[in-house]
Amino acid sequence: MDYFDFKQFRVYQHKSAFKIGTDGVMLGAWADTSSASRILDVGTGTGLLALMMAQRSGSPIIALEPDKQSFEQARENIRISPWHSRITVLHTKVQDYFPDHKFDLIISNPPFFRNSLANKDERVTGTRHDKNMSSGELLKAVERLIGAGGILCLVLPYAEAALFIAEAADYELYCNKMLRIKPLPSAPVKRMLMEFGKEKRELQQSFLTIETARHEYTDEYRKLTADFYLGF
Repeated sequence: MDYFDFKQFRVYQHKSAFKIGTDGVMLGAWADTSSASRILDVGTGTGLLALMMAQRSGSPIIALEPDKQSFEQARENIRISPWHSRITVLHTKVQDYFPDHKFDLIISNPPFFRNSLANKDERVTGTRHDKNMSSGELLKAVERLIGAGGILCLVLPYAEAALFIAEAADYELYCNKMLRIKPLPSAPVKRMLMEFGKEKRELQQSFLTIETARHEYTDEYRKLTADFYLGF
């Protein structure tokens, strides 16, 4: 489908290399915006996370996107949204972004497949795999851009999450909160939503199961995403 309707905004996705998925929606609904006066979305794609952050906060948001067609798609989605005056979309890599201020919340649904077979589509490979932004490059940028007391929120597959947590500690970024996600009750944990900060605290862990059966969503998943999905 060329577009996806949420309760307060529409997202077109026909130009974007990476389409809307459950990972991004859960991350955007879960990330803590309560103390965020400036928000940075790294690799915005369609603009989904920037739009979700705008719905959940009154803060100015910068959204970065290096892929030209995805950037154009995000810019158009922002333009038709209720929050176009608060969101700025920039066609750049985070590695090349040097603003004169820090951010209280940095959010990203990053490329995460390190060793798996790349997609034949070069743009999808650059978005889903770490070809254009390695975990180290993301962490180095976050170390430079995060403000005092700021947080990094992101989603990763279970196996990649453990590697990222270990690597983040080298940049003095510590995982203080995580949500382990299972697609079904009988399935193993597939995704991890994680929050990192410069101060190491006692880890808060919780679990969420998306469905009890195909298209039969759990109450916890409905509660998390209720402000966004039309059917909830």
